[in-house]
Amino acid sequence: MRTLLTISAAVEGPLDAAVVRCLIAHVGCALGTVYVKNGKEELRKKINAYNNAAQNTPWVILVDLDNSHSCAPALRQAWLPNPAPRLCFRVAVRQVEAWLMADSGALANFLGVSQGKIPANPEALPDAKREMVNLARASRRRDIREDMVPRQNGDRVVGPAYTSRLIEYTDQYWRPHVAAQHADSLRRALDCLKQL
Repeated sequence: MRTLLTISAAVEGPLDAAVVRCLIAHVGCALGTVYVKNGKEELRKKINAYNNAAQNTPWVILVDLDNSHSCAPALRQAWLPNPAPRLCFRVAVRQVEAWLMADSGALANFLGVSQGKIPANPEALPDAKREMVNLARASRRRDIREDMVPRQNGDRVVGPAYTSRLIEYTDQYWRPHVAAQHADSLRRALDCLKQL
């Protein structure tokens, strides 16, 4: 029996961890330890340690581009100009929500919206998280609206169960191979993982 390659990971938050877990399983590897940091800056503080670990074992680091740099290569160069040979340092353009939106059929079914409402080019969105909330707002399902849309007059940008709902979607419905056809940074991430 063939032993699966184990890949460890470091990510910004719980949703990113679910996405990485799905991607690693999709390429036929085993998930190692996943370090979930509290945001981008916490992840950046530890990047050299993860890079050192990747000298010997396979690692993936996933970070959102957001609006911090003009493009993914600029962020990677600024954060880690010399990645270890066994490190797959990937950037979701502009947020990991764009990757989840790129499987428009699965997302439409999950949210209870028309597939035509899902943006055709989610990586071009300036704020995919806001668009995801707006899609949930248009849902035919009350539970989706209550969980993912923030309360009026509140200061939150997402609903109380936004992350847990998207983790559920990622774990049970999202198809990375379909999404990769509509999200180039996701396609590149899958290619990088396959090369490990």
